[in-house]
Amino acid sequence: MDTVRVAAIDIGTVTTRLLVADIDPARRIHEVERSTDITHLGENVNDTGVLSEAAMQRVATVIGRYSERVEALRVDTVGAIATSASRDAANGERFLELLAERGIRPQIVVGDVEARLSFEGATYGSRDQSVLVVDIGGGSTELVLGDAALVGGDVRIERSRSVDVGSRRLTEMFLASDPSTAEQVERATAHATDALRPFFSGAEERAHTMVAVAGTATTLAAIQLEMDVYDAERVQGYELSGSDIAELTERLASMTLAERCGVVGLHPGRASVIVAGALVLGVTLALSGLDSTLVSDRDILYGILLDTYRRTRHETDT
Repeated sequence: MDTVRVAAIDIGTVTTRLLVADIDPARRIHEVERSTDITHLGENVNDTGVLSEAAMQRVATVIGRYSERVEALRVDTVGAIATSASRDAANGERFLELLAERGIRPQIVVGDVEARLSFEGATYGSRDQSVLVVDIGGGSTELVLGDAALVGGDVRIERSRSVDVGSRRLTEMFLASDPSTAEQVERATAHATDALRPFFSGAEERAHTMVAVAGTATTLAAIQLEMDVYDAERVQGYELSGSDIAELTERLASMTLAERCGVVGLHPGRASVIVAGALVLGVTLALSGLDSTLVSDRDILYGILLDTYRRTRHETDT
């Protein structure tokens, strides 16, 4: 089978993203084009239970642009998913119909599927055993312990859990002040700890390595590296220690939203939720018993690419 051009679209609680890549028969990924748009789909969904019309329209506008790029780049097949906010919202199906009108109809995936895709993307090219992949989204956090050292590039998931703790959800629940008060930060940290602890309690196997993916982790790495312009190559594999995360969290929490918008390496659109995201990352690292986490720019988008490619090959073979 020849090289296949695949588009992966991830519609999350905070961001909407596109990755177009060519995948060859050896499952090597050659990126063609990326796009990331902060759309805040999950705005207030924790309180209202529905996606707002304004938020859905923001995403629909972006999806319309992605659809045009997919056509212009002569993509062979598209894999598109929607995650936590779309799962939780009572009007999730209406949202899908709106996107279908723009040329893309994503699949709303359950937490276990999201976890598997995140793990496969984060460990792409890795041969490590006992890896904990942490994917902090706006509405939920996916925790996946698995093995990426299998022959043939396959992965094995040992344990996974999707926890309803995310950067936007935690911000709306606890961090109402600008800047947040010490008491609010403490309550948010305690809530995140209580929610995440069951994954680690009584576990027979502990991770040897932790890999953090998605916007919170890559943003914290970009801030630490003082990156005026985001550079995926510098972020990929960057190591954040527990003390690094604690210092960044304290620094960002002490700032007003306007001050955070001026921080080098922090996209202004993510400034409102970065404190909660950093809290979740710090809590997860502490519960894991590890001293540091690697940051991966390769995340669920890579997982979507590989999953879509496999399905395309299966359909072709049969």
